Amino acid sequence: MPTIKINLEYAEYDAVERFASGLNVKPEAVAYCALNRLMLEARNPELREEIKQTWDWHRENLPLWSDSAGGPHGYEGKADSDPAPSKYLEPRV
Repeated sequence: MPTIKINLEYAEYDAVERFASGLNVKPEAVAYCALNRLMLEARNPELREEIKQTWDWHRENLPLWSDSAGGPHGYEGKADSDPAPSKYLEPRV
C-alpha cells in the first residue's frame, strides 16, 4: 500500500491531535478526512491555486489553525504577519 507522509511542526501537530482527541479519533483520521474533502473539490480553480500558494509558504509560516501562540509576534509585540483575517476563521463577536 502506498504511503504519504506529512511532516508537521509541533504547533501544527498539537492542534490536529487536540482536534482528533475531541472527536475520539486518531490524528490520521483528521488528515484522511481533510484529504477526502480536498479531493472532492479538486476541480475548483481557486483551490488549485491555494494548494500551490500554501505549499510555497508552508516552510516559513505556520497556518492560522496551528498553535502559533509561541511565535515571535506575541512576545515581541509585533503585529500579525497577515494583513487581513483568514477567510477560514469565523469572526469573533
